[in-house]
Amino acid sequence: MMRNVAGAEHPRAGTRVDGRARGERLAGFIYGTIVALSVVVAGAKAYPASTGHVAVLVAVTTVVFWMAHVYSFSLAHSVATNEHLSLGEVRSIARREAAIVGAAVPPVAVLVLGELGLFGATTAYWAALGLGLVVLAAAGILFARIERLGVLATIVVVTVNVGLGVILMALKVVVGHL
Repeated sequence: MMRNVAGAEHPRAGTRVDGRARGERLAGFIYGTIVALSVVVAGAKAYPASTGHVAVLVAVTTVVFWMAHVYSFSLAHSVATNEHLSLGEVRSIARREAAIVGAAVPPVAVLVLGELGLFGATTAYWAALGLGLVVLAAAGILFARIERLGVLATIVVVTVNVGLGVILMALKVVVGHL
């Protein structure tokens, strides 16, 4: 266990690697959620009655963004380390960035349920967006807990996360009326 200058145990000692991986997954999940929500917004306008079509668009888009992240981070790793890439390193980067694709699962699930007739298309679109806001709020709370933030800082982080989603929802309303 690491100790600070005064000899007390550091509360987060030994967690740098685990914390980095957790932070990267959290970032990927936030980013993936925002990508998924933006596709839901655009897809709802383009295919107002076809939530299944939009579910496929969300899934494919997040996979393409994941592939772009894996590719660009692989190149960056090669340049930063001045080493040729190994398949193992590319796999490691792919796993690290997989949260982008995982973030699409909640909205895609809701859209598929809409396609199956459990509720109408409009309800499915709004439920997917609402679920995205819940995910963004949960990610903000998780970050605040990991960082041991106080109440005010937690509120700020959650507000920023949810604010990004609200901006997308406002865009849906504006685009829907054009």
